[in-house]
Amino acid sequence: MPQESPTFSPLYRQIKSLIIQGLEAGEWRPGESIPSEIDLAARYSVSQGTVRKAIDEMASENLLIRKQGKGTFVASHLDPRSFFRFLRLVPNSGDITPPQSVPLDCWRARAGQEASRVLGIELGAAIIIVRRVLKFAGKPIVLDELYLPGDLFQGLSLEVLQSYNGSIYSLFESRYGVRMIRAEERLRAVAADRQTADTMGVLEGSPLLSVERVTYTYGDRAVEWRRGLYSTAEHYYLNELG
Repeated sequence: MPQESPTFSPLYRQIKSLIIQGLEAGEWRPGESIPSEIDLAARYSVSQGTVRKAIDEMASENLLIRKQGKGTFVASHLDPRSFFRFLRLVPNSGDITPPQSVPLDCWRARAGQEASRVLGIELGAAIIIVRRVLKFAGKPIVLDELYLPGDLFQGLSLEVLQSYNGSIYSLFESRYGVRMIRAEERLRAVAADRQTADTMGVLEGSPLLSVERVTYTYGDRAVEWRRGLYSTAEHYYLNELG
């Protein structure tokens, strides 16, 4: 049988992988600048153009941020501009303001079959489950349930969530060193059950948008499984294509 040819990776992609390895190892922390293109070119023994192409692709993937006249920085969830990268819910009025996160519960559990499969952890491994409401203009709009690997978020508690002033992803990044890189979502329409209706202040049976998300960090490791219910009476889900 003929042997398969090895997969060819362009040089700039190889440099990109090396830079990502540096990010994953903590060589350059979120919010910090990375070396200049000239320095990186010397470090990896490639042309400056090759480095620039790698950085351009990483910037398009929101891993890095170019700042005119200042250099290139590691993207951070502490940056207000990143807030709506993973939250695509927009008010009908178009007046976009950050919502208020209201933690409801946080407890430790053991991973069942579904959590084990989605997060890529052993059956029965420690996980942390978080329930919270997102309020827009004081009104409950999103009810989230998050499943997190227990080994990555040791010490996470309801008190920690309640005392933190910022997005939950910025908390994960700053306190636990876990940066969310990309996510996959599945959407479908559901009807509000009685408990959900009471929590969100809607009528039982009201239409809701069910959003299931798996979020990944460096190395394509799944670090969050989230199931959210969105009230879209006054909001819509925006996904920009192209």
